[in-house]
Amino acid sequence: MEFLLDYAGFLARAVTVLVAILLILVAFAALRSRERHKGDGHLEVHKLNDFYKSLRESLEQAVLGKDRLKAQRKAEAKAEKQAKKAGKEKPRVFVLDFDGDIRASATDKLRHEVTAVLSMANPQDEVVLRLESGGGMVHGYGLAASQLVRIRQAGVPLTVCVDKIAASGGYMMACIGERVLSAPFAILGSIGVVAQLPNVHRLLKRHDIDFEVLTAGEYKRTLTVFGENTEKGREKFQEDLEATHELFKNFVARYRPQLSIDEIATGEIWLGQSALGKQLVDELMTSDEYLAGRAREAELFQLHYAEKKSLQERFGLSAALALDRVLLNWWERLNQRHYQ
Repeated sequence: MEFLLDYAGFLARAVTVLVAILLILVAFAALRSRERHKGDGHLEVHKLNDFYKSLRESLEQAVLGKDRLKAQRKAEAKAEKQAKKAGKEKPRVFVLDFDGDIRASATDKLRHEVTAVLSMANPQDEVVLRLESGGGMVHGYGLAASQLVRIRQAGVPLTVCVDKIAASGGYMMACIGERVLSAPFAILGSIGVVAQLPNVHRLLKRHDIDFEVLTAGEYKRTLTVFGENTEKGREKFQEDLEATHELFKNFVARYRPQLSIDEIATGEIWLGQSALGKQLVDELMTSDEYLAGRAREAELFQLHYAEKKSLQERFGLSAALALDRVLLNWWERLNQRHYQ
């Protein structure tokens, strides 16, 4: 009897190990399959008119009497039928969203959405970008801004709506719009360049720790975290910052020539009302107000490029988002004095 119990225990452990191995193999096979399809995605399109219509109809059902509601539906159906009979087509508005992080990682989706829009949009249509970004890396936001330049170059009207913030790299994108709309308390501006770098050389030296930096090229490294920084390196680093700032200023001035660029390119930020006075924006209006108004006269289509991600990418994305949240909280605390 004892032998049978031992055998049953051994058999159970063997089956458990076998199942575990099979599960691991299946998981690896799934990951390999997903990796083969890495980068695949699809464009999702939602008609915003239906959204606004459902909001209105829900309220009407609750407020209007049965007879009035019936008469109104009948009148709407008649007007729609007459419009179709007359062959009158409504203008089209393509709505894009950009929620920017430090790396401007939403650019990967934006570039596909812009490509899709430009495959059929014409100068009678309009692109509306709902933009929220406090800026970040220069090269990332430079590429994001270049995607919006494609819309302008195609001759398609571009309207940029800022409900919360478009600062630094965010404003680099916003300024490309032929119309820039801002909520009254949105934050705009910060046309400047900043770089912060800690240096622990003196701490290492105090503990007799050497750190060597070997380079080929006089300015391959200007400032470092661990090595000893020189005055010449600091001057070159500052020179590079000034050159980047000059490019930023020229870019903004090109798309908003009405600005007094030297007056606003100080790195300062302004709330919507003040930004209007500085001509950083053209009108005070939320994106909700603008789109709800356009929905009465145009067909609104919201575009979103959804990318398929492997299991590894999803885990990596979760970690990256967590890091972004930490960095964003740190950045907001660091700049809290500007927003109070």
